[in-house]
Amino acid sequence: MEKQFITYKLAEFTKNLKFEHLTEETVNNVKRFLLDSIGCAFGGSLTADVDIMRSFYDEMGGTPEATVFNSDKKLPVLNAALLNSLMIRALDYNDIYWEEDPSHPSDLIPAALTPAEVLHKSGKDLITAIVIAYEWEQRLCEFAKPGLRERKWHHATLTGFAAPLAAAKILDLSVEQTVHAIGISASHTFTLGVVTAGHLTMMKNTVDPMATQAGLQAALLAERGYEGPAHVIDGKEGIADTLGGRFELNILTDGLGESFRINRCSMKAFPTEALTHTPLSAIMKLMRDKNIDKDKIEEVTIETIARAADILADPSKYDPQTRETADHSLPYCVAACIVDGSVTPESFKEEKIFDPQIRALLPKIKVVVNEDFEKTFPALKQAAAQIRTSDGQKHRIVLDYPIGDYRLPMDEDTLLKKFDSMVLPVTGQKRRDEIVDMINRLEELEDVADLMELLKK
Repeated sequence: MEKQFITYKLAEFTKNLKFEHLTEETVNNVKRFLLDSIGCAFGGSLTADVDIMRSFYDEMGGTPEATVFNSDKKLPVLNAALLNSLMIRALDYNDIYWEEDPSHPSDLIPAALTPAEVLHKSGKDLITAIVIAYEWEQRLCEFAKPGLRERKWHHATLTGFAAPLAAAKILDLSVEQTVHAIGISASHTFTLGVVTAGHLTMMKNTVDPMATQAGLQAALLAERGYEGPAHVIDGKEGIADTLGGRFELNILTDGLGESFRINRCSMKAFPTEALTHTPLSAIMKLMRDKNIDKDKIEEVTIETIARAADILADPSKYDPQTRETADHSLPYCVAACIVDGSVTPESFKEEKIFDPQIRALLPKIKVVVNEDFEKTFPALKQAAAQIRTSDGQKHRIVLDYPIGDYRLPMDEDTLLKKFDSMVLPVTGQKRRDEIVDMINRLEELEDVADLMELLKK
């Protein structure tokens, strides 16, 4: 084993981390993000893309090993992991971490949760593996300068490096096996940025679950003795050698174990692309504080960073035809927020996307770049909203970050309301209460299979 490569250090920390090393804050945040992710999964289980993928795997069949959220069928562990991850991701409502690169670390939870059920791992085992998933996904979002998304690659590329580490923790792989798992997965999971550019399709929410599945597969192969390149990060033709730009490798290893990145991850108050969140929070506050009549709005100007204007306000975003394009359209999300007072999963149903009131507002919404906000990003997620009304009044507000940011976290009531909106209609009150109670006591759980039993149909 070539120990000079950084994958060895990643594998060593992964192998050696124990539940006892985690702070109370860290354990509590694991529970919060797991609860949020399960809520998103129940909502996502009802989408068309999940329905297609589920029917595909149902027809494929195979050994019934692992539970699929809100399903009465078990599937082979790899197929269940992809489906569970896709359900978490499908509504674009799950968590967000954005530094140099964006990511949704909870997409990786099934790389640990699904095999944990099959292997009858404990709640403590699961908590520790989820911490590993977040730690590496978030550190990987920081080490490329500029981020991979700025170089026209998608963040699922990074998931290909992090997911095998989460799976390796649950599988209790050796350091050497874990290094091989990283190499197996990361050498083939590079993902083009095209999935979030222009007109968006179902692949927007699918590439990260596919990378999560690939990470679990890599760990299972490494467990059997399959080998992968240890130099996939810092060696010849590894990621740092092939993608250009600067990579600060020390970010992956500095201060490991002193604090945990999951404590700096944020939750989504809206089921939309992350850079819409501060503008939406600003619009809601402005409309409420100034008591603005939506029917008197003449013009709305959103000030944001250049990448938000580029990704979220190109011409296709002023005429969204699909849910995937609408939830990545800043003009549409702002218009829906003005018309309905907020943005929820209901905002992206077909009849709502073509609502005449929302469509009439779209041409009135301008998105411009604010250079000062560029200077503070990503430390802050600043945006401004200005509304001009028919009586000549102008109202403007600037926010530093949105509702749900780790510096302005959701309180428990808000989190549970979000959870209940997606779970209660499916489970009813009794099972909902059992799910919440088991997650709140996750470190006491002896067998993760007991939790998955509550999450099936």
